[in-house]
Amino acid sequence: MSFIRNFRRDEEGATAIEYGLIAALIAVAAMGAMSALGDSVGNTFNTASNKMSTTTTNQAGQ
Repeated sequence: MSFIRNFRRDEEGATAIEYGLIAALIAVAAMGAMSALGDSVGNTFNTASNKMSTTTTNQAGQ
């Protein structure tokens, strides 16, 4: 019975769990930000590629 009482009073694991939850939250936020940034960068490169392709096609046709 004393084991159960001691186990209920022990709070050492709570800090580790809190740090784990904070790390998980930061990881999820970072993944969301990287995903949004990746889409933006991808669109920028696609736009640049399309403009270069159009310029090359127009110059080749002259």
